[in-house]
Amino acid sequence: MKKIEAIVRLSRFDKVRDALAEIGVKFFTLQDVKGFGLQKGTKMVYRGSVYDSDYIARLQLDILCSDEKADEVVDVIMKAGRTGEVGDGKITVLDAVHCVRIRTGETGPEAV
Repeated sequence: MKKIEAIVRLSRFDKVRDALAEIGVKFFTLQDVKGFGLQKGTKMVYRGSVYDSDYIARLQLDILCSDEKADEVVDVIMKAGRTGEVGDGKITVLDAVHCVRIRTGETGPEAV
C-alpha cells in the first residue's frame, strides 16, 4: 500500500477532487496547510487594504491506495493541479506499512 501526500493550490482543489473521483478514489483526508516557498508569500486584500502574508495557503490531501494504483493517482493529481506557475505544490509517495479499518477490523488493502 502507498500513502500519497499532495499539497495543491486552493484554486485547483475542485479539479483535483473531480479527477480523483473519475479514477475511483473514494476517500481522502484534507487539511488546510500553510507553507513558505519560492513564491515568498502573497499579498492579501482586506477591506481595501493590502497586507503582505509571509505564508502561502494550500490544501494537503492524504490518500491511501494500492501499489498498482499509486502511479495513476499521482498522474491525475499532477494533470489536474498544474497551472505551470511557481507554487503548484508537491506530491510525496510513502510506503504504508499497515492499515486497519476500525469499524470492521479489516487490515491491509481491504481496509482502504
